[in-house]
Amino acid sequence: MYKVVFVLGPPGSGKGTICAQIQENLGYVHLSAGDLLRAEREREGSQFGALIENHIRNGSIVPVEITCSLLEIAMIAREDANGFLIDGFPRNEDNLAGWKRQMGEKVNEQFVLFLSCPVDVCIDRCLHRGQGRTDDNVDSLKKRVDTYNQSTFPIIEHFEKLGMVREVNSERPVNEVYADVVKVFAAANQQ
Repeated sequence: MYKVVFVLGPPGSGKGTICAQIQENLGYVHLSAGDLLRAEREREGSQFGALIENHIRNGSIVPVEITCSLLEIAMIAREDANGFLIDGFPRNEDNLAGWKRQMGEKVNEQFVLFLSCPVDVCIDRCLHRGQGRTDDNVDSLKKRVDTYNQSTFPIIEHFEKLGMVREVNSERPVNEVYADVVKVFAAANQQ
């Protein structure tokens, strides 16, 4: 059974940055749903490439079956991991239901790491991070923030009701955020 920590927060809240540090220091493998989808979009011969591109460009959510399949393939490839950080997923009710159907019996969901950060700070970060992503522009970011507010935040609230959310304020310097994240993982591993 795969140990899973969902990492959620608004676009630009630092999910990728924090996940890279957790992977380097705590032995969890970082799986970014967005990165897996972008890689599949670019893969020659992908039957889903155009569909994924359309969803990414419009700031909408790719069908859950595609995302779950890509996540599962990535987990199988790294069965030696301490656990998996699933970054940016589930993003809505359909994602959560599809995840439960496809992966529910295969995973142990440890907790949800919620990186909270004011939206204006997040947008500014995205516009200045210089990663060359096609969705790091004002129009796509507005759509992504709307999607987050309408679809993803209710998922965080769902997990909150289950007592599974560990919130860390990610507006602060990265070293401070990471220090708090380490405490969250230490507490979870003592349970």
